[in-house]
Amino acid sequence: MFEVFRNAWKLADLRKKILYTLFIILIFRLGASIFVPFLNTDRISSVLGMDSGGGNLFSYWDQMTGGSLSNGTLFAMSITPYINASIIIQLLTVAIKPLERLAKEGDEGRKKLNKINKLVALGLAIFQAVAFYITLRNGDVVKYPDGFDGVISAIAIVGCFVAGASLIIWLGDQISEKGIGNGISMILFAGIVSRIPGDVIGLFRTISAGGMKNAILVPIILIIYVAMITLVVLMTNAERKIPVQYAKRVVGRKMYGGQSSYIPIKVAMSGVMPIIFAMSIMSLPSTICFFFGIDGQGTSFWDGFVKLFSTSSWLYAVLYFLLIIGFNYFYVAIQYNPIQIANDLKKNNGAIPGYRPGQPTADFINNSLSKVTLIGAIFLGFIAIFPIIFQNLSGIQGLSLGGTTILIVVGVSLETVRSLESQMMMRHHKGFLE
Repeated sequence: MFEVFRNAWKLADLRKKILYTLFIILIFRLGASIFVPFLNTDRISSVLGMDSGGGNLFSYWDQMTGGSLSNGTLFAMSITPYINASIIIQLLTVAIKPLERLAKEGDEGRKKLNKINKLVALGLAIFQAVAFYITLRNGDVVKYPDGFDGVISAIAIVGCFVAGASLIIWLGDQISEKGIGNGISMILFAGIVSRIPGDVIGLFRTISAGGMKNAILVPIILIIYVAMITLVVLMTNAERKIPVQYAKRVVGRKMYGGQSSYIPIKVAMSGVMPIIFAMSIMSLPSTICFFFGIDGQGTSFWDGFVKLFSTSSWLYAVLYFLLIIGFNYFYVAIQYNPIQIANDLKKNNGAIPGYRPGQPTADFINNSLSKVTLIGAIFLGFIAIFPIIFQNLSGIQGLSLGGTTILIVVGVSLETVRSLESQMMMRHHKGFLE
């Protein structure tokens, strides 16, 4: 990977793209340090229930925003409205025919879907900003300086949050157009990576407080980090190749076809989406109880209910694992259509050796897809719940191993490297003149 970046740096145009991407990320991090006015930022974490480790929706948002939410900065909502809008539009594309037709119209259709996605993201940003403001106001986090009434404070706070979310989407588009890789992914990557130094410091403070018993776990934790990253890289690149043979056909005096190819089915085809879906669902009980003032610290029935759905609970881990498997199958089902693939092969005189075109081919692809999807789902579930298992066994809380963090960081890194390799290949392609 480092060799790819070194070779890309030698090319002037790629060097400009890399510097432009770094410049946009710098702007993003500067925006994440600008505090929203009229907020008592020292009380946000405690008011939103992030300090209790209950695993509510706000803790999940704070992880995705790189800590901007708990600090009450301009980019407090980060790209969460855009991600939620993308998920909604993707699901509606399967159910609504006009959106499905747009998705099949090529680049023009995708541009129209992207505009719809941004409008939905703007609506979600306004809704989330208003809900966030009401929550902070009820928690006595909003300050009212002399000369300012509640209306002005509300407009300023909501306006800053919505402007920050809109600016992030624009910054992501600039990276996609003039920089390296997918802009939204790079913004998400930068937000998560920015938390790593603080998480590492917090982890070592926790280990130091535990004495020699926890100090022995330091090399084990480092080995686990390396092993998990290696596993994520292997599973991200892993794929099942279904062989395809194209029949020969004669057109005039020329013969076409006869090539051998394959259909790639990636093991981790759905990426981090099933984990995001499952995490959102699992955080709802704690979030709903939070709005009713239940934090899981008491002895009532609902306090016990909140404890069952905290991130350290074994019940949470089991349900989380099962939801990831279910959402992985669902996401693959809406992304991959074996019948359409079989029909396309038949139209292009292609066939899988040993299987007749049509329904037998579709059944074979579907069976292969189910097996690969199961392996990918178990992999995602294991990566997601491993921190919970390790924390319960070791007693060390606050680990940021696995799950969304490693998958996004490794996935974006691999995607960026592939993007650089493809662009360098275009500039060093060996043509027929050589």
